[in-house]
Amino acid sequence: MTTPPEATFSRLSPGGGEAGGPAEQDPRRPPGHAALLADDRAKSRLRWRCRRGMLENDLFIERFFRLYGSTLDTRQAAGLQALMDLPDNDLLDLLLARREPTDELDCADVRNVLAQMRTEGRPS
Repeated sequence: MTTPPEATFSRLSPGGGEAGGPAEQDPRRPPGHAALLADDRAKSRLRWRCRRGMLENDLFIERFFRLYGSTLDTRQAAGLQALMDLPDNDLLDLLLARREPTDELDCADVRNVLAQMRTEGRPS
């Protein structure tokens, strides 16, 4: 029996799939969209993981969760996980668009989350 991807976001790769295979498609989402991160405990653990030591980063992250937290999906969770592995100053440089993701961070999930975190206002 496999564990659904929304319950195991910590095992997601930055590419959006589980370490052992692709993420399952949620039938409620259009084709090509990732499954919703429906488990409240998984959301809570991700939010806790996103706590930072720098206020500026926390402001970006809090706004992201305020705007997108209720519709958070496994690809966004994977992008956030990858960004949270960065030191605070490197994360702030990305959030302020002082630099762009490179190497293993240069993937669609990370770029999409960064675009959402950089955008002010309501989700599109």
